[in-house]
Amino acid sequence: MAQVPSSASRDRVRDTVPKMIEVTEKVLFGDIWERPELSKRDRSLLVCAVLTATYRPEQLRGHLQRALDNGLTKTEISEMITHVAFYAGWPASMSAANIAREVFEQNP
Repeated sequence: MAQVPSSASRDRVRDTVPKMIEVTEKVLFGDIWERPELSKRDRSLLVCAVLTATYRPEQLRGHLQRALDNGLTKTEISEMITHVAFYAGWPASMSAANIAREVFEQNP
């Protein structure tokens, strides 16, 4: 099985919903993220776009960090947020932009 990325949010609820965390780690990170049809970079772009569009700021922060780790550039992330704004709305994208700024500041 692939190495499961750490997640503070998963760790906080591990005792509360242990089966959900087990399945997430086994299926999502052990299978879905490892499928060869899309690169991890492309999967990160998709996940960040979905989290931006559906206004999931708590999960977006960690996935933006993972996106950088998976090879997306700050410019590409910025472009994704701009693109999503026209399909999902300005409020969600502005929130994502603020989160991205914080993540970018932590990754000079």
